Amino acid sequence: MLTIAEVALEHDLLVITDEVYEHLVFDDREHIPMATVPGMGERTLTISSGGKTFSTTGWKIGWICGPQEIVRAAMRAKQFLTYVNGAPFQPAIATGLRLGDDYFTGLARRLQDARDALASGLGQAGFTVFPSEATYFTTVDITPVRPDGDGMALCEQLPHLIGVVAVPNEVFYVDPARGRNLVRFACCKRPEVINEAVERLGRLKEVLE
Repeated sequence: MLTIAEVALEHDLLVITDEVYEHLVFDDREHIPMATVPGMGERTLTISSGGKTFSTTGWKIGWICGPQEIVRAAMRAKQFLTYVNGAPFQPAIATGLRLGDDYFTGLARRLQDARDALASGLGQAGFTVFPSEATYFTTVDITPVRPDGDGMALCEQLPHLIGVVAVPNEVFYVDPARGRNLVRFACCKRPEVINEAVERLGRLKEVLE
């Protein structure tokens, strides 16, 4: 982050940040907004989303914070692109943004517990689990379970084999081969759903043999 700030200051650049996971940070870590770095407040446009903060996937209601003149420019661009988006949901998100700090700390705590349970189950299933410091997702290397490292094929098989759904990371890469062996699982589920998924994952090796 500091490197990006240095480049922006040196070349007089604006920075647009996607901070939709600002409240979903685990293990007592602290999210540091780019706009709080010295010299960056007047050149940073911060974007966040209710879809992540309030678990309202699909509502697509977000907000922008930044210097007034930059926000106004972004609003004009948004108006000509889509005019308005999800108008009935906007008052609900506004209500959510007025919630106390206990909501946001509680959300992170619940997701951290779910992350820990899911990561443990993924490890027991034989995957190499990468530490997840924030967000809904835990990424694994599938090679120990599927030696050919075909994450897309595994994700297509999982629902039929054990009734669990995952996302192949290769779809997020410009060069899909770089993420071919990586798959991600989401922890934003009720504890009983996470526990059921862990139980099913425990049967994966047997099913694949």
